[in-house]
Amino acid sequence: MQRLKNRGQTGPRFIIYLFGLLVMSLGIVLLILADLGPSPWDVLHVGLYYKFGLTIGSWNVIAGFFILGVSAMISKSIPQFGAFLNMILVGLFIDMYLMIPFLQTPSSLTGKVVMFVVALLINCYGMGLYISAQLGAGPRDSLMLAITSKTGWKVGKVRSTMEVLVLIIGWRLGGPLFWGTIVISLMIGVIAGFSLPQCQRFTNFILQRLKKNNPKSNQYKEIS
Repeated sequence: MQRLKNRGQTGPRFIIYLFGLLVMSLGIVLLILADLGPSPWDVLHVGLYYKFGLTIGSWNVIAGFFILGVSAMISKSIPQFGAFLNMILVGLFIDMYLMIPFLQTPSSLTGKVVMFVVALLINCYGMGLYISAQLGAGPRDSLMLAITSKTGWKVGKVRSTMEVLVLIIGWRLGGPLFWGTIVISLMIGVIAGFSLPQCQRFTNFILQRLKKNNPKSNQYKEIS
């Protein structure tokens, strides 16, 4: 995966980062509304919501603090500011989307399946977009990348393993579990394995074009 060596072009990268978070959060909410089983992480968040109250977005933030701490211990580095910003914004965006009146669970099974599939793709590509901006991966993705770097395992294997473990914990807390949750657990790592490098190439292309149009912008180089 190509990455940017110099951390220039902060403005354009922040726009890509923010857009990626909005897209990913929409995918999370649509997976919940599809009513075929939320993602493993949201089984955990909903389980915590059922057990202790607050909101689903609030538990996304609270759980994120803990996960980010574990990621920092594995990678032995202080998380970027964007990782903390990610944690807060995603929680806010989730609660925001859940308040939109026209976002509703489809009445037919076909509609639910379509929403589920589209939501899964939206979630993975939103994740790929915000990670490609390199302003700091969120708690869950920071942990995924830290484990990948530490073990040398493929992104798909690490992400799928994480999803299954979190699913078990969330289910034990009383979170909703249906066949869609199992599909997400098995497929999100596979899809992320494709979406991350694709989104990185897209972001590199956009930043290169912006650099050519603005020679005075911050310089950066690409490495393989």
